Amino acid sequence: MKIGFLVNDIAAQRQYYTTPMLALTAVHRKHDVWFINAGDLIYDMDETIHAWGWRAKEHHYRTPATYLKALQNGDGNPQRIDLSELDILMIRVDPTKESNYHAWVKHAGIIFGEMLLRSGVIVLNDPTALAGALDKMYLQLMPQKIRPQTLISRDREALKDFIADRGGTAVLKGFQGIDSQAVFVVTPDNRANLNQMIDAITRYGYAIAQEYLPGAEHGSVRMFFANGEPLRHKGKVAAFQWTRTSENMRLNIHDPGSSQPIELQPAHFEIAEALRPRLVQDGVFLAGIEIIDDKLIDIDIFCPGGLVTAQGYAKANFGVAIIAALEKKVEYMSYYHRQFDNIHMATL
Repeated sequence: MKIGFLVNDIAAQRQYYTTPMLALTAVHRKHDVWFINAGDLIYDMDETIHAWGWRAKEHHYRTPATYLKALQNGDGNPQRIDLSELDILMIRVDPTKESNYHAWVKHAGIIFGEMLLRSGVIVLNDPTALAGALDKMYLQLMPQKIRPQTLISRDREALKDFIADRGGTAVLKGFQGIDSQAVFVVTPDNRANLNQMIDAITRYGYAIAQEYLPGAEHGSVRMFFANGEPLRHKGKVAAFQWTRTSENMRLNIHDPGSSQPIELQPAHFEIAEALRPRLVQDGVFLAGIEIIDDKLIDIDIFCPGGLVTAQGYAKANFGVAIIAALEKKVEYMSYYHRQFDNIHMATL
């Protein structure tokens, strides 16, 4: 199998990221693995898609750290490769890391991925789904029963009314999901600053006002999906509890905090079952979600992270489960070619 991992920037990858772990798992399974920067894609005059790709020379790297070091230190100079020869392109570009001058990076994988579909490359997740998930509205496509009450608006009075109707307590955040954008917890104690909070968010676009979930004080449950179902390997499910240790409300895996193993409850699997039809319909092969108080508060279908953490707690190699699923898709494609379109192939 020839597989490419499209990332924001190879130099920014870290050993605890999910992508190097998946790539190394594929290397260990004797696959031809390439890393590609989002800025190194080329649409040629003959209508083929090329890119500058990085590939490690050896197959014996023991850890993602040594593998990534080899890639980043030039073990194998970049080569110009024909992406139509890939079996699979995994789009692992994180749109929350790019804004302003580099906003184009968010769209690169989607645009070039759509072109690659014509060559029979399996592109995951499906580019159409990614295009629809560039902002937080994608969460609103999920069943209302499993989501917090939400208002999306730039109208200051409408936002204030929403917060007032919930006793003066709510969460305010940006619509685009930019990593550096502020997230505010509005309470009766700080409502004197509400206008400034709204202005800080709406200067960049729409604001999301969301009901406050008390469990946010402690953190969130993170769960991972593959082929539209909870990611499992040898009876273990990929999930963990993330606990905040700072006053920062942005529940980000790289913010101050700690993680713990978790025993998933029936409510978590009910959410998973409610999500399955949407993920399958949209061609979402790999996803990560966050749950607070049995409510879905976020879904990441671009670059779900934290899988290395889940793997450590479960003592199960979820990377093997994912790469094995990709191998199965390539096998299906050899049988049926494009009788199944990319969206359907994504979750077979």
